[in-house]
Formats: sequence, C-alpha cells, structure tokens
Amino acid sequence: MFGEDFLFGVSLSGFQFEMGRNSPESIDPGSDWYVWAHDKLNIENKIVSGTLPESGPDYWTGFEKFHRLAAHSGMKIIRIGLEWSRILPKPTFKRRADEIDDICNAEAIEHYREMIQDIRNLGMKVMVNLNHFSLPIWLHEPIKVNRYSDFTAGGWVDPRTAEEFRKYACLCGRRLGDIVDMWSTENEPDIVAMLGYRNRSSGFPPSIVRPDLVEVARSNLINAHLNAYEELKNQSASPVGLIYAFSWIDGEKRAADSAMEAQLEFIDRIKERTDFLGINYYSRMVVQPDKDSDRGYRVLPEFGQGCKPNSLSRSGRPTSDFGWEIYPEGLYNILKMTMRRYDIPVFITENGIADGADCLRPYYLISHLHAVEKLIEEGFSVKGYLHWSLADNYEWASGFAMRFGLVSVDFEDGSLTPRPSYYLFKEIIEQGSVNSFKKMLKEPYDLFDESLLIE
Repeated sequence: MFGEDFLFGVSLSGFQFEMGRNSPESIDPGSDWYVWAHDKLNIENKIVSGTLPESGPDYWTGFEKFHRLAAHSGMKIIRIGLEWSRILPKPTFKRRADEIDDICNAEAIEHYREMIQDIRNLGMKVMVNLNHFSLPIWLHEPIKVNRYSDFTAGGWVDPRTAEEFRKYACLCGRRLGDIVDMWSTENEPDIVAMLGYRNRSSGFPPSIVRPDLVEVARSNLINAHLNAYEELKNQSASPVGLIYAFSWIDGEKRAADSAMEAQLEFIDRIKERTDFLGINYYSRMVVQPDKDSDRGYRVLPEFGQGCKPNSLSRSGRPTSDFGWEIYPEGLYNILKMTMRRYDIPVFITENGIADGADCLRPYYLISHLHAVEKLIEEGFSVKGYLHWSLADNYEWASGFAMRFGLVSVDFEDGSLTPRPSYYLFKEIIEQGSVNSFKKMLKEPYDLFDESLLIE
C-alpha cells in the first residue's frame, strides 16, 4: 500500500502550458522555443509542427481551474515550471546576481507567486522547476546557430549560460523561496544536449549534428545545476534536486551496460550536490553492439520509443500515439537500480502516455503504479509519483497532436474535460493501492512480466 506520506500528483511546465489563444497577456515571445516554433523554414521543412504555442491550454491566466482539478482528485503535489524568459527578458551579462532586480519582470514573478500560493492554499505541495528546455532568446538564438553557425548567443554550448543560470536561480530563490516546498534546477538536461546537438530529426533547437558539442552542452548543464544548487541553498530552506530522463536498457549485455553507464554519468557527476532525484520514465531501449557507432551500440527499431504508433512492438506490447511501447518493468528496474546506486531520495516526476482516445492510459497508469507499489512492498522508499500530465499541452516539435493529459483540452475554446483515466487516478489515490485493478495487468494485454525484473 502507498503510505500516507506518499505524494501523488502531476507535473506541468511553463512553455508547454502557459500560453493560450484567448489571453494575449499569456504570450511570451522571448524564448528560443517560441522563435523556433514560429520559423517559416522550420515549418515548411516539418522540423516543427506548424501549430503554435500561443494556442495552448492557457495555464497562465487559468491556473486556478487546473489546480482545482488536481485537488479534487486528491493529489498532494503539483510540479510547475518557471520561464526564464518571462522573469528575465533582458540580458544579465554585465550584472551581478544582486544587481538584476531592476531588470527582472516583477509582474511575472508576482504572478508565479500567486500560482504557487494557490496550490498551497488548496493543501498541496509545490515543486518548482527552473528550466524545462526553453532559454531566453538573448542567451540562445537557435536560427543563427542552425543556419549560420553563429554561436554568439549559443545557449548551452556557451559557458556563460551556466553563470547566468546562477543569477536567475538566485533571483528566484530570493523572491519565491519562502513558499516553495521543493526546487528542481533542470528538467531532463541530457535530452537538451542529445536532441539539440546529435538528433536533427527531433526538432529540438538548434537541431544540428555536432556530436562534439554534446559533451560541451552537458558539462555546461552540470555546472548550471551546481551553480543553481548553491544559490538556492543560500536563499531557501527547501530541498533542491534535479529531474532526469531515464530509459531502461535491454539487449546484448555489454552494449546495454555501456548505454546505461552513459545514461548515469550525469547523475554521477552531481550526486553530492542534489537533495533528491526526479526520475522521468516513459519506455525502454533495446540495443546491440555496433562498432561503426561512436557510442559502440545502436538502438533496435520496433521496441521502446522506436515503434509504429498505435500498433504492437516487436515484443507484442501496445504502443502509444507517439509509437512508444508500454514497458512498466523498466520503471521498476530503473528505480531499483538508481536507489541502490545513489543514497538520494527519489520521486517519479514524469510518467505518462500520448493517448488521445484514453484507451491505453488506464493500463499504463495501473501497470506503472504497480511497479512502484511492488518496490515499496519490497522495502524501497519511493517518495512520490507525478503523472505527466494533468492536461493536454504543447508537445514541443509535435505541437498539440500528442495528448498526454488526464484532462482533455479543447484548444479552440480552452475548456477542460476530465478523461476516464482522471477518475481512475482519483480512485487509486483514494484506495492508496492498485490491488483492485491488478487483473488489468494481464487482460487484454500482458503488461507485467515478473521475469523481466532485475534482482
């Protein structure tokens, strides 16, 4: 049984949720992702979807209705994101951390404060994440990087960005630290490095193939976390952690071990300077050796995130609208492995499925929460489960096509309609267990194979 202190909740972000077509005051044109999503050549070449973030769910002005939906279901925590470009719309290069109050957007900070306080007033805790992919355009001009190799505003490959992140963290800690329960410095930093500089088809800015820059970006992201950790600990009594994207790795043992070690390297380098680890998990990878790859392995198609949408993986598992295989055993294995390796409290900070019809989400929820509950029964201490996400949102280069919400969003009029899975999640929270739903692990799909769990 999930204990009374187990934190059920949801994760949201800034850029993906805040803007809405019916509220001009919600629009933030100052980020790299906003510029990237609007670029005509990117749209023509299908690098991005062509749907625009300002047509989003409008969390900026409608946050109260989102929070009440979470509270009504019995959730105990909401993770939100701050947008650096809203808070600091102008460059801070020539200022010290204690000299940027006059150039910050005080109205934006006060608005975030109102959001946070509303969550707390409803009896829920708040985890605040400082950076979820997007950067101020004065730090990162992705079009110039992509087309002209102009790194004047180079984002995470510019070492100045880590120092500017220190100032931003210091400001946020000073202005919001008294009402934040938990801080996260970065969300999925390794995804930013890998997709931006190694995988052009991902649509992530600056979308260039420069493997040599992956490690540069990663090192700067590590330094940014360390800088922000120091500043937030000085400004706030609340724990400061980091959120990281994990895939479970199956396949040929040597290749799988190598891929897993590469995945863990980031955490190894910051483990002494983080109070908790947030684990984002969606699916797995299956790998085999490849001497022609600089990584020494290649990822096999038709498993994990490399499947056809709304089909079956090569192992017979159902796949999402995104083509991601449902593989809850991977969450169990990742949690057990990380908790053995690191003496750090662990939260699941993202776990969910793109499923507009809400046909697979019930099975996804039950199977992954079963994995968490099984670990707790074995004596492992998992602190909470935050589903991605409460409502449909802007899924980066895919726009609004991928629906991850427990709540459906009508992007024309902004209305919110809870899906059946919302009520299922509410029932699981009330019962404090998935025991009464266990038959759904085997019917109609075989979604949990005990033989695939690590010892």
